Amino acid sequence: MRGTDRLKTALEAIAATHVATLIVATTWAFGGNADWVRVPLSLWGTLGIVLFLCVALLPRLRAVAHPRTLRWIWPIGILNLMVLASCMTPGFRQVSFGPQPLMVPVRLNWWVPSSAHAETSLRAVWLFDALYFSVLNVALLVRRRHSLRLLLAAAVGNALALSVFGTVQKLTGSTGIFFGAVKTPQPMFFASFVYDNHWGAFAILMLGACIGLSLRYALGAARGGFFRGPALAGIVTAVLLGLSIPLSGSRACTFLLMVLCLMAATRGLPIVARALQSSGTSKAGAYGAVVCAAALCAASVWYVAGQVIEARASKTKEQVSDMWAHGGIGSRSTLYRDTWRMARDRPLFGWGMGSFPSVFRIYNTQESKIDRIPVVYHDAHSDWIQSLAEIGFAGTLLVGASALLPLASVRRSRMTPIPLFLVIACILVAAYAWVEFPFGNAAVVLCWWFCLVSGVHYMRLTDDLGSRPPR
Repeated sequence: MRGTDRLKTALEAIAATHVATLIVATTWAFGGNADWVRVPLSLWGTLGIVLFLCVALLPRLRAVAHPRTLRWIWPIGILNLMVLASCMTPGFRQVSFGPQPLMVPVRLNWWVPSSAHAETSLRAVWLFDALYFSVLNVALLVRRRHSLRLLLAAAVGNALALSVFGTVQKLTGSTGIFFGAVKTPQPMFFASFVYDNHWGAFAILMLGACIGLSLRYALGAARGGFFRGPALAGIVTAVLLGLSIPLSGSRACTFLLMVLCLMAATRGLPIVARALQSSGTSKAGAYGAVVCAAALCAASVWYVAGQVIEARASKTKEQVSDMWAHGGIGSRSTLYRDTWRMARDRPLFGWGMGSFPSVFRIYNTQESKIDRIPVVYHDAHSDWIQSLAEIGFAGTLLVGASALLPLASVRRSRMTPIPLFLVIACILVAAYAWVEFPFGNAAVVLCWWFCLVSGVHYMRLTDDLGSRPPR
């Protein structure tokens, strides 16, 4: 028995340490968006794939793993087979036209999977698997809620360090990442993230984890007092993370922040007030302190990010006026329409994972108003439509099933604060992906799966205890 316990503890530590280091490395390495960092991240994540295969295939290791986790992998397994099959059928052929070779689409039956560029598809699925299976090891091998809370706290602590770094970088007027050391063509960068909307999506996910942890510890403060536990530190961390979102300039994620804060206030204000009462504060004083703290937080956000908010609001007003003048939503509607045409031509399996930048050129109808040169798009600015274009309805449904399957496995447990806000944050980012491309960022992909799997696994561990969940 002692040998089995030691094995469980060792595997739990390995899985948690691996995914924690992967999160830190991915977030600080430009969110995984730089081409040169993706291979090292894939290599490090491959250790997670190896660990998963060892647990799944070796009876002794499988015996100490959580038994129901292996049922979740069949959609991703089928997706991998689909991508591998697509790489065996070229979607384009090369035609010589003078000194310049041309890529011409190959006519294929609608039911034949194909890839426009096999190497790109293999690299894309390799990175996805490295991130996904590294996270899945958490649900497979972490056996205690305490360990899972520590892992979530480590991820939130990393996000806090990034937000403080990004805030200082922003306030000092840096013209590039790492205080100007790395130049970026995107002026709206934040911290180590090249694009403000990617930072915003990442911050929403980590803020969901932070709120869940803070409320969980506030609920437990009735025994030890609000000021003696980590609840107060968690609330301060949540404020700093939330402040970074409007400061980054992300308008859509600022709206998501407002939605998340409203949900947190609805669920959390009574909890915090009761925790303050347990520390000796009167009921009126507790609620008064909560209201004053909320007002102070709002004032702090405006003081630090007011100029950025005003500038982005002015830009939004200008864009809305232009939309009213010309009708529609401008170039974005054309981009969506062109991407949908691309998806419609290969509806079942798409053009191949990671194929959008190369294939979309033949569907792009937009040109620069100045020199009539075609506008180049590397992303469709809608992850869901881009998914249909790249991996078709079959692949998109498989990815959706891989997210819904874990959620469907939890039936009995109440939604305590930690899983509740982890799942809420995941839903907000998934909804946001209809109008932007947060999943074009490797760090967002990694942290989205991490939050979803951690939330579901936390509920499973609560169920496995066979007792009432902690309040």
